[in-house]
Amino acid sequence: MCTGSSIPHEGPAGLLLKLPPMDDTPLERLATGQYLLITSYRKNGTPVPTPVWVVRDGDALGVWTVADSWKVKRIRARADILVGPCDLRGKPTGDQIPATAEITDREISARYRKLIARKYGIVGRLSLLGSRIRRGTDGTVGLRIRLTP
Repeated sequence: MCTGSSIPHEGPAGLLLKLPPMDDTPLERLATGQYLLITSYRKNGTPVPTPVWVVRDGDALGVWTVADSWKVKRIRARADILVGPCDLRGKPTGDQIPATAEITDREISARYRKLIARKYGIVGRLSLLGSRIRRGTDGTVGLRIRLTP
């Protein structure tokens, strides 16, 4: 059974090694990364890259962001995006691939907040708390990202 977690394996001299996950798919690689670079497009077609936190949502990726952010406005106007791994500052660390994004409802947005808190620990929980104090729960939304086949 493939679980996506590293598999312990005894290596030379009895050392325990961790092998990469068996389901090493683009979706899994992006979901397990710390940051995801979303490139959305302005009305004139200019690409705008933005680094965000990312979680796995079944066969999609989940992102949490400010509801009135420019990226949400761009995605509302044009759902096709590019996604790829990046560092904290948005510097790409791998190839970007085509995807589509949709703005989620309250229920899914709340689920993404819980997943973000679980994945990012105390930093995630503090960010969520600060956002809730400043904006309330309706001040943020989830984005569901599906990779384009």
